[in-house]
Amino acid sequence: MRERGFSILELLIVVAIILVIAAIALPSLLHSKLAANESSAVYSIRTINTAQVTYASTYPTVGYASTLNTLASAIAAGPVTSSNAGILDWVLGCSGSVCPKSGYNFQLTDISGSPVSAYSVWGVPITVGTSGNRTFCSNNMNPVLFDPAGGPPDSGNCTQPLE
Repeated sequence: MRERGFSILELLIVVAIILVIAAIALPSLLHSKLAANESSAVYSIRTINTAQVTYASTYPTVGYASTLNTLASAIAAGPVTSSNAGILDWVLGCSGSVCPKSGYNFQLTDISGSPVSAYSVWGVPITVGTSGNRTFCSNNMNPVLFDPAGGPPDSGNCTQPLE
């Protein structure tokens, strides 16, 4: 009597087919994730710009916020003040000088004036080519620009407008 089951050859053919399908699908999946990270970065910069306008109109004697954490609410419940405005969520308004979100690091630079009248916001890929290809920047509610090389903040290459 013959035993039932698959031969080793049949199993190897099935595994080979699965590997071919995975090899075809994986680059598309990675490209989709990269595009999603870049879209999230652009939206986050626009959100930060909007939060800055709200902050400056709420606290005109202070002007724009000098840190992303100032735009966020404090971890412990407390009253909303100019030092914890509660406008941004805790991810974009982290306690560090650089806030990671969706494969990008966000930060404010070029803070100037008293009250603060100018700022720049940057979204830089954590790993160029893996988490994003382009650096995004904006200042004082100007349109979002990008650096196709994914350069660091203030590299001078963030000059191309989004299409």
